[in-house]
Amino acid sequence: MSDIQIKILKLVHTHNGISNTLEIPELSEIDANTLHSNLTSLWSKEMISFQKIEHEKWILTEEADSFLKEGSHEMRLLNEVMKSMEGLKISDVDQKLGPVGKLGQGKAFKNGWISKAEDRLVPKVDKLPEDIVVSHLKTIKETGTLQDKKELNELKKRKLIALTKIVGFKVEKGPKFALEIVNLETDITSDMIITGSWKDAQFKPYNFNSEGVYPESGALHPLNKVKEEFRQIFFSLGFTEMPTNQYVETGFWNFDTLFVPQQHPARDLQDTFYLKDPVKSGRPEDSTYWENIREVHENGKYGSIGYRYPWKEEESLRMVLRTHTTAISSAMLHKLAKDPKPVKLFSIDRVFRNEAVDATHLAEFHQIEGVLAGYDITLGDLIGFMEDFFSKMGVHGLKFKAAYNPYTEPSMEIFAYHKGLNKWVEIGNSGMFRPEMLEPMGLDKNLRVLGWGLSLERPTMIKYGVSNIRELVGHKVSLDFIETNPAARLDEDLV
Repeated sequence: MSDIQIKILKLVHTHNGISNTLEIPELSEIDANTLHSNLTSLWSKEMISFQKIEHEKWILTEEADSFLKEGSHEMRLLNEVMKSMEGLKISDVDQKLGPVGKLGQGKAFKNGWISKAEDRLVPKVDKLPEDIVVSHLKTIKETGTLQDKKELNELKKRKLIALTKIVGFKVEKGPKFALEIVNLETDITSDMIITGSWKDAQFKPYNFNSEGVYPESGALHPLNKVKEEFRQIFFSLGFTEMPTNQYVETGFWNFDTLFVPQQHPARDLQDTFYLKDPVKSGRPEDSTYWENIREVHENGKYGSIGYRYPWKEEESLRMVLRTHTTAISSAMLHKLAKDPKPVKLFSIDRVFRNEAVDATHLAEFHQIEGVLAGYDITLGDLIGFMEDFFSKMGVHGLKFKAAYNPYTEPSMEIFAYHKGLNKWVEIGNSGMFRPEMLEPMGLDKNLRVLGWGLSLERPTMIKYGVSNIRELVGHKVSLDFIETNPAARLDEDLV
């Protein structure tokens, strides 16, 4: 039981209600937050009802308090000038008054109290006038305001006063008002049952309309929410998810199997992360596939003239953080060669590239990739499937633009119209895997493979209104942003 609560009840009883706690000396000195918590406790017991009363009040700053003791800067300056028989030397102002002297000169000149005579300040008044500033400050200290708005604004400009909010409360008796506080029981204990005291105890009623305490738990990151939505889209279209828990690949699987030449810029250190330990791996078990890849790069094969350069084994075996999940797709298609048949595969996972970090780029990001293998399928099937796939996200009216990829031919960039940006934006890349990639695996010539990919970060940023990727991933991410954002629903507002 709080002494403050007892005091409140007695004062409410004495005054038959309190119009404003600020007018009651016993309550006006109590901190507003403390008073509010005690009033809330009494209100929950239906002993009182109350409402907040707010009004603004001007208070004096620390500098203004010094004015009340010593006078305003201009008055103190005038006093020194008048004490000097021949006027106060300007060079002596700092010595006499310090910083106050310079601050007071301007106001004293403006008030017409002093003038300058050669190197001295001389008075223009016969006696000290009333210190109006101090008079106004006294009024504000007593009443919290000043009727003269012009003078009030002047004091505000001089940073002598500050506006603060004063909180009081109107308090009235409640339906269960009493001068004593009865503590209500919240549970029946075993002791109550043994002693029978539960029969006379008063219990706090259950509030079935209140929400329970929110359980402490983790929360899915927005990237995971959007990732799960994409997974469900793939599953609805009959796709199987590829295993992607292998972040480290060899140059063979990450580049060579995809018909990326060893001189390609993507294989430079400034674009790719290579491992220092171990530096390289052993050859793959399928030696025939290894030789087929070497031949198609060096001399050409399967109707291709290749790149005609000396293919180096050590470059192919270098260990690298995968730059795309297409390395996984290549490994899955290699397994498919043992039992060729139409398949639908997808993956969503992290990839790594040695890029400068800015508002739209990170050194690691997520790639969404789909692979569709079928007999005698064509570019028209790819376009039709892309329209079907993106329509599941609420994206319609796609446009396609010819592009170049080392491992697909033909290749197409995918564009959609972004209503928010009022322009066409690229949302993905696609193409048909080249024979130089597929036939070395042993796949049938007429088993063709369509592939496409897009990042996970871009649709997530659009969905949740994030303009800087560093607010989505990294140490600057707000935990509240992660906890409170709803589950993803890819609908018309994506683009």
